[in-house]
Amino acid sequence: MSSNSNGKQSLVPEARDALNKFKMEAASEVGVNLKQGYNGDLTSRQAGSVGGQMVKKMTTVRPTKTMCFQRASRTAEGHCVTVKYIAGLLV
Repeated sequence: MSSNSNGKQSLVPEARDALNKFKMEAASEVGVNLKQGYNGDLTSRQAGSVGGQMVKKMTTVRPTKTMCFQRASRTAEGHCVTVKYIAGLLV
């Protein structure tokens, strides 16, 4: 296993290059100019927008199944409430 500069060990060393490429793509999509290596001159807003874009792309929700049914209202006698459940798959 390889060791990072911060002391953490990568479980999959080959993933580092892929994640760096993904980070650069996300940065260009939100208009942040990243350079290879240290980017300590970025503002918190810029760094957050890059991370947010990465998360947004990693956690795209795709609804796969919707279920609707009616049940008796718990607050008003004689009334029905429609309940809708949406199951999604994180891709």
